[in-house]
Amino acid sequence: MAQQQQIWETQVGQQKYGEYEMRGEIVAPQSPLYQALDSVTRPIANVADAQYFTPFHFILLSDPAPNAQAMPGGNVYITTGMLSFLKNRDELAGVICHEVNHDIHHDMYAVYSATQGGRMPQDPNAIAYERQTETNADRAGAYTCAKAGFNPWGMVWNFRLHGQTPMAAAQAAPNSDHPSDGKRASDLIALLESDPAAFGRFRDAIAMATPLAVPQQQFSPQYSYQRPQYPASPQQQYPAYPQQQQPQQGPYPPPPLPPCYPYC
Repeated sequence: MAQQQQIWETQVGQQKYGEYEMRGEIVAPQSPLYQALDSVTRPIANVADAQYFTPFHFILLSDPAPNAQAMPGGNVYITTGMLSFLKNRDELAGVICHEVNHDIHHDMYAVYSATQGGRMPQDPNAIAYERQTETNADRAGAYTCAKAGFNPWGMVWNFRLHGQTPMAAAQAAPNSDHPSDGKRASDLIALLESDPAAFGRFRDAIAMATPLAVPQQQFSPQYSYQRPQYPASPQQQYPAYPQQQQPQQGPYPPPPLPPCYPYC
């Protein structure tokens, strides 16, 4: 089962990467935006890589909407809009820590397996399960951030910030597959206050957080929507997929909508 799971996750991750590349949405690796991203993702990868079957890769998408999503196979996508939306490094770390744990928990494969058994995404039990996966990724993400040296209160600050946006109202709907921002923030606060051994050195002090240094000029429309010039072998420049785990059969059915943070 583990091998089948890894094959599925590898193929779905390759498929999604190819779709983004074909549409010209992947920000070229020469972009200075990666300087801001990499300084946060490297310490997180040092913690998370050992928990997954392949190393994580963090890829920027040209999209003004603030969003992030984990795809099976270790690719975590962050939009340029997310970089401009967040205020500090701990908030960005909170997004990344949440997303890597979706892959570590194999959440998309679990949803895929369940829907193959006939369960529909609109099933109330499916919605409850997906909400629980978000809660689990929040909890595990807080520990990942702390181990990587980032303040896990950044995750709480994200929900406070996101709660001020129009998207938050849609997420609070009864049929949403994400818990409300308020519920997620309160659950995280309870966790952070209940485990002083892991979180006692961190404080809810956003004024003390290190600002996220992002080259603002890179968010011009000319940059955001320009097709990047890719290298001749993009899969060598970008994620190096495990060749020994290439699928032996397929193609697999399209995956369900990916877990995302904080809202799709």
